[in-house]
Amino acid sequence: MNKYEQLKKQLEETGVGQMKCFGNSMIPIIESGVLLVFQKQVNYEIGDVVFCKVKGRYIDAHKITKKDSNGRYMISNNHGWDNGWTKTIYGKVTNIG
Repeated sequence: MNKYEQLKKQLEETGVGQMKCFGNSMIPIIESGVLLVFQKQVNYEIGDVVFCKVKGRYIDAHKITKKDSNGRYMISNNHGWDNGWTKTIYGKVTNIG
């Protein structure tokens, strides 16, 4: 089981999970290699940093930048790149390492 599936399982079973995230797409909000704590939410809002799945790929910590009336969320990094629309959000970052 990879780290994304482990986090997904933690969130499904307990509502809380943690994972180290790597990359520069969320600098300066999140530095590469920090431990993030995620929590499952009932609702997600624009500006939330979330763990989700977009176009069949796990996205470990990117922002919600738009919402539509069909319950979809636009997921983007902190540098203006849009990953795409999704309805599949597993949890929100509640603590940055």
